[in-house]
Amino acid sequence: MRFLVLGGGAQGTAAAFDLLNDDAVAEVVIADLNTGSLHACLRPHAGARLSLAEADASDEPGVARLMEGMTGVLCALPYYFNLPMARLAVDAGVHFTDLGGNTSIVESQRGLDAQARERGVSILPDTGLAPGMVNVLAQSGIEALDTVDAVRLWVGGLPQRPRPPLNYQVVYSLEGMLDYYVTPATILRGGSPTSVAALSGLETLEFPDPVGRLEAFFTGGGTSTLPGRYEGRIDTLEYKTLRYPGHAHIMKAIRELGLLSDQEIVYNGAHVNPRRFFIERVTPLLTGDGTGDMVVVRVEVAGRRNGERARIRYEVLDLQDVATGLTAMARTTGFSLSLTALLQARGVVRPGVGTPDEVMPPARYIEELARRGIQTRISESPG
Repeated sequence: MRFLVLGGGAQGTAAAFDLLNDDAVAEVVIADLNTGSLHACLRPHAGARLSLAEADASDEPGVARLMEGMTGVLCALPYYFNLPMARLAVDAGVHFTDLGGNTSIVESQRGLDAQARERGVSILPDTGLAPGMVNVLAQSGIEALDTVDAVRLWVGGLPQRPRPPLNYQVVYSLEGMLDYYVTPATILRGGSPTSVAALSGLETLEFPDPVGRLEAFFTGGGTSTLPGRYEGRIDTLEYKTLRYPGHAHIMKAIRELGLLSDQEIVYNGAHVNPRRFFIERVTPLLTGDGTGDMVVVRVEVAGRRNGERARIRYEVLDLQDVATGLTAMARTTGFSLSLTALLQARGVVRPGVGTPDEVMPPARYIEELARRGIQTRISESPG
């Protein structure tokens, strides 16, 4: 098997590392605008089964040439490249998966379904952490019950040792995170799609050590196409981001002061983008203290089985890997991408376009996560 990884950032690096741990993978090519630096975990493979290619994703003919002869393509580029890269993959007759993050683009990718089926390849968007992992865990619970009343998802990428005032460190694009803080989220209430403000719906949850107490609030993006898929069939379906207590209050104030606005203003004759200024100013303060990050996931599905109330809870806690240097966010996101690509290549995923909750066998997915050291704790209780 041969794979092309588009994007050599944290998630692409983790995905490539995981692919190279599979003996059936003959070659991995990482394509990026900048191929000058290689993560330490990949250096032992360079020149053997791993090669680098300098490429610009906007140069579609150039990317198409890189796809020739590949088994699958993994897209770890910004979300706006997902649709054109998926089109190129279908034209090349190779499997394709991406990290998603934009539901309207996923819906556009569905337009490739007939052509993908004809070519015998699968196109699987939204296969990172959230959307991605949490959607598969939700589907696992939905399939385990006879009827479902509520699905609730909570996900957080956090520093192991928080530092005030935000108690946060950058674990992926800060631009992307801030976008979630200003964009309304779509949830199901009474079985109907409902728009709620980001940073609203604040609640407190308790987690086992070493996590402790966290707060949660609505943000968009994490549910992907689940609300549309289960409209009228599930009463409540919602996604919330996890942070240390106090984070939402501060970020809401920052947003209300206009510092997260993407609209330029004129200050002393200069054009200033408030959000970009904010990112430039705070990024050096949010790089962490070297103790590493962690990813916390909780998914709860409540309903009935055999006439009795039942609640199934899935929990994942992953910490930065000291041995490889891969962050927990890179592992949970990148490994989800790579295991999906491997299952596509092995024929586990049917040809055509589908999201993880639609086409991924949940038990197999959870098993593959465990093989990578990402354990899912599953518990059941009366509803």
